[in-house]
Amino acid sequence: MKNNSNFLSKIRMGLKPHLRTIVILVIAALLAALPILDFAQRAYWVRVIGYAGLYIILGLGLNVVVGFAGLLDLGYVAFYAIGAYTFGLLAGNHFDIHLSFWLIIPIAAMLASLAGILLGLPVLKMRGDYLAIVTLGFGEIIRLLATNLTGLTNGSQGLYSLDSPYLLGLELKTGTHFYYLIFILVLLVLFIVFRLDRSRIGRAWVAIREDEDVAQMMGVNTTRYKLLAFAIGALIGGLGGAIFAAWQGSIFPDNFNLFVSINVLCLIIIGGMGSIPGVIIGAFALIALPDILREFANYRLLLFGLLLIIMMIARPEGFIPSRRRQLELHAEKEAGMRKPSRRKGEKA
Repeated sequence: MKNNSNFLSKIRMGLKPHLRTIVILVIAALLAALPILDFAQRAYWVRVIGYAGLYIILGLGLNVVVGFAGLLDLGYVAFYAIGAYTFGLLAGNHFDIHLSFWLIIPIAAMLASLAGILLGLPVLKMRGDYLAIVTLGFGEIIRLLATNLTGLTNGSQGLYSLDSPYLLGLELKTGTHFYYLIFILVLLVLFIVFRLDRSRIGRAWVAIREDEDVAQMMGVNTTRYKLLAFAIGALIGGLGGAIFAAWQGSIFPDNFNLFVSINVLCLIIIGGMGSIPGVIIGAFALIALPDILREFANYRLLLFGLLLIIMMIARPEGFIPSRRRQLELHAEKEAGMRKPSRRKGEKA
């Protein structure tokens, strides 16, 4: 019995360092197998989780700007719209242009990235609330242009009957096809963002987020790295927009309102600012959960507000905070716990 208990304890100790990786792999395997499992309302669940996957892509992009570089962007939906309308104009009947989906994807991403740079240039000296107001205005400008430029975007009537993507002769038109496409793109974007976070670029973003003036004094090219954050975040947003347009087969200006930006920002805050796993948890909590609990869908904004208030009080760092963020918020508390108590008669 003693030998068995020692053997089991050794197994537990061996698995403990890899427990997080094992859990992630098991969840990923279950999600990958979801569309081929036979259960009730399979198509509905595939669509809900696929939609959450789309918001994971958007959340990872905005997390680069807000979570890593500390630049409060409330107009992120603009890049989402640019990617979607790029696909709609180059793969539809509006101008009778029918380019390949795989050719449009990099075009949409690059156009969105260029828009991110153009937005970043005039706001380089802005911070905090001022930056948020300017980016909010940019998002609204793009939506109004999509509504009023009827010759280009078809206005409020939108673009419809968009081409379906093809892969090796297979037409991607079902929810299952787009589920796997989004699943693969989520893994790709996760890998890219993960590598960025642990690179020299990621460390420069953290330095800018903590104190831009000090970072500049230490030799960090703040202009370059802030523009890079805007460009990469916008690129990922444009990629998500193109996927959305291809999946829906139609797009309208109302698809790109302010609440899209707010939803993406909320999932980052709730999951944990600067946390890559937190984006995934936040997307499922704020995007998939209201769809699963459909009877409470009318109270979605109320639930958002309550959840944010609870999170700010109970866990200001989010569900799964990044290690850096957790240390920042609890530094004073930990310092107070380490502070030795004075002995009796000792002077302060």
